[in-house]
Amino acid sequence: MNRDSYNAIAEAWDDARSKFSGREREYLEQFLDGLPVPSSLLDLGCGTGRPIAEYLLERGNRVTGVDQSREMLAIARARLPSGTWIEQRIEEFDSAERFDGIVCWDALFHIERSLHETLIRRMARMLVEGGRLILTFGGSDHPAFTDTMFGETFFYDSHPPEVELNLLRAAGFEFLISEFTNVPTGGRDKGRYAVVGQLT
Repeated sequence: MNRDSYNAIAEAWDDARSKFSGREREYLEQFLDGLPVPSSLLDLGCGTGRPIAEYLLERGNRVTGVDQSREMLAIARARLPSGTWIEQRIEEFDSAERFDGIVCWDALFHIERSLHETLIRRMARMLVEGGRLILTFGGSDHPAFTDTMFGETFFYDSHPPEVELNLLRAAGFEFLISEFTNVPTGGRDKGRYAVVGQLT
């Protein structure tokens, strides 16, 4: 569902997602603080590469972006040819390379919650000692649901924050930032939670 939907909205998404929102830039600066320059960074669910991968590349880092949307990646490749862009579902991606940092921003909540523990452990395994992770997940214990964006339907699912945080702790992460970016309203907004973590 989400692959076809993101392919259909790639240009509209790229236009809408041209700049950071909220505290995203601050989160990224905390994520990068203390990492080597250049760092080798993995962006899971990179979309069109803007604004996050674009910012990471501008800061002199090496970025490997992974996304299941062919159309999103076509935009990323055209705009950011210095990045490495891989068409693959996050659930299927694995690498023997160990990265200094991993980004999984607004992507994990598109994946069934039953897979989150495996994915978090895989991210930890792909990081160097002391590597960083920046990610978001859902902000409530709402059952899996679908919603629309630019007229297309998308799937969402997440454990509540306390469960996701425990999964991250169990995988070896300590938190530099751990906070709601959107508090659930009880209506359409099911909430969104952000973490910047360091592998201990």
